[in-house]
Amino acid sequence: MKYDFDKRIDRTGTASYKWDQSEKLFGRADILPLWVADMDFEAPKEVVEAITRRAEHGIYGYSVRTHSFYDAIVGWLAKRHGWTIKQDWISSSPGVVPALSLMVLAFTEPGDGIILQSPVYYPFYDVIKMNGRTVVDNALILKDGQYTIDFELLEQQASAGAKMLLLCSPHNPGGRVWKKEELERIGDICSKYNVLVVADEIHHDLVFSGYKHIPYASLSETLANHSVTCIAPSKTFNLAGLQAASVIIPNEEIRRKYNALLKTLSIHMESYFGLTAIESSYTHGEEWLDQLLEYLEGNLKALVEFAEKRLPQVKVIKPEGTYLAWVDCTAISEKPQELKELMFNKAGVAFSEGSVFGKQGAGYLRINLACPRSLLVEALEKFEAAVNSES
Repeated sequence: MKYDFDKRIDRTGTASYKWDQSEKLFGRADILPLWVADMDFEAPKEVVEAITRRAEHGIYGYSVRTHSFYDAIVGWLAKRHGWTIKQDWISSSPGVVPALSLMVLAFTEPGDGIILQSPVYYPFYDVIKMNGRTVVDNALILKDGQYTIDFELLEQQASAGAKMLLLCSPHNPGGRVWKKEELERIGDICSKYNVLVVADEIHHDLVFSGYKHIPYASLSETLANHSVTCIAPSKTFNLAGLQAASVIIPNEEIRRKYNALLKTLSIHMESYFGLTAIESSYTHGEEWLDQLLEYLEGNLKALVEFAEKRLPQVKVIKPEGTYLAWVDCTAISEKPQELKELMFNKAGVAFSEGSVFGKQGAGYLRINLACPRSLLVEALEKFEAAVNSES
């Protein structure tokens, strides 16, 4: 490979959210952290070089989107996802989660019901509850090792007056890459009952071989005009700390209202380095991404084989996308506190404990596969030793 994903890089002492909080969060400093969803890989060298050139200018003033910035986003979505968008559909946000919160503020009222599909990325709960709205849980159904959507319940919830659906696509932590017919059925229901679909598609580039991400809004003009799509290079290219995302809004009225809220909150200006990160990633990052996906598939294979041979107590819900593996540990314990004790105190590893993604996540762990394979195996061996010491 041109890029070295096996290289282990010391991130301690870099104010890393993932690596520099272990003692505070888990009670000991020597934890191996495979929890929060950033990668332990260097960003593409072309992106690093572009950001370095930007930094070397020495004046970090207010910045605006350029034609080349827009062209990079439009071109990437067309080439990687077959979705043709217009430049004026593109707005911005400091991140995808802030965009979700802004959408909740702009298009719902306090007390309104907002649908999510648990187990799901835990900030979804925050942007609903902390804005004074009501969580409407369209819980996914786990059948034969794969999550599916309860469409009958979804229609009941939509018809009962829910105002918005936060769609996680690809799904985190379940790893589903939703099929066209699934997305179309969501669209049929939400269009029928005037439920605005806000699609978090931040993992859209991270899809394994044999699967294809379909942007929800690409399916029809009707769905495009009653939806918002949130993307960012942060997961794809490991740029989360640069706080830059794109919000794609085909509907002019929705876009106008969203942009007005950005200005009201005075967060409509662009990130100096974020602009460069987005443009350089989407212009030069494709080769890096293709090699990353190959490496991640190798890590997933390593996890599955390790579980089958050495940790038969656990079952990997094999992801179709994202770099996150959802692992059923209920045979070890269904109690979150017991799994935390096993991880943090006995194994010295930190995976994400599953109940934070929803009550049906109790007994599950989410493992971040975006790290050098040697680090993944080391963490699994530590966890295996802790499990075996209990038996």
